[in-house]
Amino acid sequence: MSWYFIVDTYFDAQKGRGAYDEYIRQVKPIVERHGGRYLVRTENLHSLDGKRTPGRVIVIRFDSREQLDACFSSEAYQAILSKRTGSVDSRAIIAEGLE
Repeated sequence: MSWYFIVDTYFDAQKGRGAYDEYIRQVKPIVERHGGRYLVRTENLHSLDGKRTPGRVIVIRFDSREQLDACFSSEAYQAILSKRTGSVDSRAIIAEGLE
């Protein structure tokens, strides 16, 4: 059963992006090493109601929940996590796919 990691990222104009761009460069190979495939990775967004207005959205597909969990609990990911959490407001969910 596939699993999806879905994240909205919100930027603070006064705070800037901080280390977020470096996080983005470093996270992609970690995700791919754990079998994750980026389906959406964009800042080209259009809000339908104006209430949900992230600056970036990412959707990553994993073939299993185990792969997803291994990715985000890995030493490599944990080593860069603070670059995201210290720079931007991001809200992630995971969802089981249809098979």
